[in-house]
Amino acid sequence: MIKLHDLKRHPKSTKRRKVVGRGLGSGHGTYSTRGAKGQKSRTGHSKSPAAFEGGRQPLVRQVPKSRGFKSIHENATAIKLDALNAFNDGDEVTISTLKKHGIIANTVGRVKLLKGGLKKKLVVKVPASATAKTAIEAAGGSVK
Repeated sequence: MIKLHDLKRHPKSTKRRKVVGRGLGSGHGTYSTRGAKGQKSRTGHSKSPAAFEGGRQPLVRQVPKSRGFKSIHENATAIKLDALNAFNDGDEVTISTLKKHGIIANTVGRVKLLKGGLKKKLVVKVPASATAKTAIEAAGGSVK
């Protein structure tokens, strides 16, 4: 059984630092493992930025940028009030009931009701435009 006082460091677990620039006899003299000539062999060069391309104009700055703005929020799916005539009088209209009736796809996240001809008295729990709101209330329904 191995004991704590018997533990020893493995002889190859640490490696000696490479000493460069200490004469020709060392094997790492003259160019000191930097190679011959060039920007990387000079002093002051340690690590360039990722986009650095040797002094020429980087590709990132050569390519024209796409202008404008791309919103991370998805647009609301527009539904006309005519589609709500599939419901019965007094029904509650929510996103889940719209999906059950097949008016919107299951992947749709946001919905907004727009103007149209509504003939049913419904309780709407979906965002609606001002004109849609007045049309729903004119048909005897309500918007919450």
